[in-house]
Amino acid sequence: MKIYKNTLAIILTTLFIGMPSAYSIEADGYKPANEQQIIAENIKVKKGSTLGLNDCIAIALNNNPAIKAARYSYGISKTNVNIARSEFFPTIGVGTGYTFTDTHTDRLHSDTNVYNLNATLNQLLFNFGKTNAKIKMQKFYQIADEYKFYNAIRETIFLVKQRYYQVLAARAAILINGAYVDINERNYQRTKAYFDEGLKSKIDLVNAEVLLSDSKINLIKSETTYENSLINLNNAMYLVDAPNYNIEGTESFNIKDNVAPIDLSKFQKVDSESQANLPVEVEDAKLLSAVEKLEILTDYKVDKFPYSFDECLKMARKNRADIKAYNSTLDAMKENLVYVKRNYYPSVSATAGYGFRNTNTTNSFNVGVNLSSNLNIMSQVNQVEVAKYNVDLAANTLDKLEKDVYFAVQNAYVTMVQLEKQIPLQGVKVRQTLENYELAEGRYYVGLGDYIELQDAKVNYNKAQHSYIETIYNYNVARANLESVIAMPQKVTITLEEKKNGRKKK
Repeated sequence: MKIYKNTLAIILTTLFIGMPSAYSIEADGYKPANEQQIIAENIKVKKGSTLGLNDCIAIALNNNPAIKAARYSYGISKTNVNIARSEFFPTIGVGTGYTFTDTHTDRLHSDTNVYNLNATLNQLLFNFGKTNAKIKMQKFYQIADEYKFYNAIRETIFLVKQRYYQVLAARAAILINGAYVDINERNYQRTKAYFDEGLKSKIDLVNAEVLLSDSKINLIKSETTYENSLINLNNAMYLVDAPNYNIEGTESFNIKDNVAPIDLSKFQKVDSESQANLPVEVEDAKLLSAVEKLEILTDYKVDKFPYSFDECLKMARKNRADIKAYNSTLDAMKENLVYVKRNYYPSVSATAGYGFRNTNTTNSFNVGVNLSSNLNIMSQVNQVEVAKYNVDLAANTLDKLEKDVYFAVQNAYVTMVQLEKQIPLQGVKVRQTLENYELAEGRYYVGLGDYIELQDAKVNYNKAQHSYIETIYNYNVARANLESVIAMPQKVTITLEEKKNGRKKK
């Protein structure tokens, strides 16, 4: 008995030591972080706090379910690699049993009680590279899921930037429309004062009332757009039940005041009667004829994008995580083809076993080497064909993505450059329409101009301001889009491995 046990232990040790090592693949690592990047911390938003763009990005990176799903998918693929490697590890079986036999004959009656114990061990020795191909395939899938994680980060950052700039633009529209209401209120009061003195006609007064009502309606519409933009920003950050907070302007979209969100937890109906009232008259309305300048963005300058189109294209091909993911998927499909083709070959395995029966204290021990193959030829031929088609499909998908990225970079670059050219021209237009409005107002109130001329000048000035803000908004979104399509490293990022107790999970 002791001899058998020692022999079994020696065989087990030999099998473990001689077991082939699993094939490993080192990813051509996507290193998103650099010295200037920071890891996004989980920020708690408090009532009245002020958030910058990077704060909102950090919140989104920690909250976005798409990023969490990508992390979980990576964990699954990482585990699948270990499952594939497990084929190189031995399979151990242990069993025990009890048998009772009651035998009756005419001359004899006997009972037999049998206890048995057995242990088996199976170890794969060689299968012509099938397991190696399977491991490599799962490893490539793991690499692909890693790149998909970083691609989800890229898409999330762009979405937050777009929604953040949307809030700033909506806030600027409120300021512009609010100032336009003030202008129309002053014009109404002046026109009414002149009408009461018999210097202006009734039609001028009615036109002033209509224009004032229209400006109030537009102000309400801009407030609605602003509230929706805040909801969209909270959605991009997945910030449910968000308290009131402020957001800062950016260097490229610097509104002179912090944006203070409306309380989104309470929606109240507006008193329609109070909204319909005309402005309270002020004494000596004629003294309010000066036009107040509204400078939403002061000293606005566009920082030139530091890369040419060719440089952007090279960055996209080098940095885009989705391209790397499809490359890795193509490699996985190629290894799957190798794996399927190698199913034609048999497997070589070693077995060892030990058995014990209490009947006459019987012990048994066996060890052997087996060559086995289980193959359906028709099924195998078709599986190889499917694997080939999967390789072609993956290659075609990768080729399509590379071409789509080229056109996306081209479109984003052209759009940003054209908007960059428009911004200073729009700024000049604002100053020109303001000057024209001042002249029209002066001409009207000294009797040299008509009300239509004044009204057109006011409308043009208001439209020019909105166009200016819209162009700046579109430029910032276009620039963020270009940074996204070329996968330009961003200041804020997040790690793939989850953290526990402030330390990176091993």
